[in-house]
Amino acid sequence: MSRSTIAAISTPPAAGGVAIIRISGGDSLKIAGKVFCPSGKTGVENFVPNHMYPGRILLEGFADFGLCVYFKAPRSFTGEDVVELHCHGGVQISRAVLRAVLDNGASMAQNGEFTKRAFLNGKLSLASAEGMIDMINASSMAEVRAGAMLYAEKLTGEVRAMQEELKDVLAGIAADIDYPEEDIEATSLGNVGSRLSAVLCNIRKLIEGYSAGKKIKSGVTCALCGAPNAGKSSLLNALLGYDKAIVSPRAGTTRDAVEGTIEIDGVAYNLTDTAGLREDADEIEAMGISMAKRIVRSADIILYVCEGEYTPLEGVDENDPRLIKIYNKCDISPVVPQNFDIFISAKTGENIDKLKDIMASKAVGEGGLQGAYIIERRHYLALCRAGESLSGAIAAIGSYPLDVISLDITEAWSALGEITGETANEEIISQVFAKFCVGK
Repeated sequence: MSRSTIAAISTPPAAGGVAIIRISGGDSLKIAGKVFCPSGKTGVENFVPNHMYPGRILLEGFADFGLCVYFKAPRSFTGEDVVELHCHGGVQISRAVLRAVLDNGASMAQNGEFTKRAFLNGKLSLASAEGMIDMINASSMAEVRAGAMLYAEKLTGEVRAMQEELKDVLAGIAADIDYPEEDIEATSLGNVGSRLSAVLCNIRKLIEGYSAGKKIKSGVTCALCGAPNAGKSSLLNALLGYDKAIVSPRAGTTRDAVEGTIEIDGVAYNLTDTAGLREDADEIEAMGISMAKRIVRSADIILYVCEGEYTPLEGVDENDPRLIKIYNKCDISPVVPQNFDIFISAKTGENIDKLKDIMASKAVGEGGLQGAYIIERRHYLALCRAGESLSGAIAAIGSYPLDVISLDITEAWSALGEITGETANEEIISQVFAKFCVGK
């Protein structure tokens, strides 16, 4: 399919050292030849791919000294002929270069159109493209790493392996149906069931990782709660490494929620120090306590801070997996109370690093950030559909003919294909690339 030659500024729209204008399509070299005058004897049309050439970029009323590089199809990012013009990084200079390129035959690129062409030309999967935008938009190093795993086709490789297994099972079923005289259906049922169960097990492992993946992408919400003067604000400051919350021996100092963010193993933890929980509070403090209870209900991790004997936290089960029971002020108490997960001193910093380890274990599991994590809800939903179809197929073995079972297997294969892009419709593809900026 013939596509127009597109162009856009691929660097941020701000003053900087260098700006890059990217051109992609069959006329890239021709258009570049109209605006770029090489310093040497080699004309643009004879540029060696992947070599940088100095020269002047001819613009309206002036010329800018810059560089030009040609990436020959199919060994380019988009899979098409690509030319990049590198000019000085002024906002108006880069716009002038883009104007010149558009005036000489290129069309303005849409959001994510370069990456979309790379996908359509088989240079990367749909999941890999999503990994790229996750890396670009990441707000923590863990999100960068998770996006990088997607971009490196780690998830795509696992999904395609499962698709290949399902395809092989379907081929065996088709052979059974086409050659009934061979009488191999009865002997193949157990094999089909075990192979489908193995694929289903892999799907469920990926689905289980979505809980950690969501936290990697959005950050882990942590509520610091407890009685007044238990040391919640001191703990917030100790975790942050600087004084954010006001610390006072007077009860009821914290009324509004006080927030701060830290990273543990690259994952963002969004901490919220809440009002001390007590019964005899005035009207304003009572509003803070009500807010604290709402924050606790929605938190991924609850840091319940006590300075004496443990008392159950209202509205939270003692075995709630989100709960970390913290005994504070262990530096001044001679008594070691029971029922706590950790003993710390927010004042001296004792065991604060151990507390961070417990928080990380609660958020992403004992194994830490190993393997492929599902961070995109679209992938999670596709895996769920694939899992449901395979569960139906396995349950039907022995009760229904193989050709009926194959329908569920085909649905599972198709759901997995939505992740890689093989079976994704235009609406899904458009939604993915709409997340990109112009120029990427």
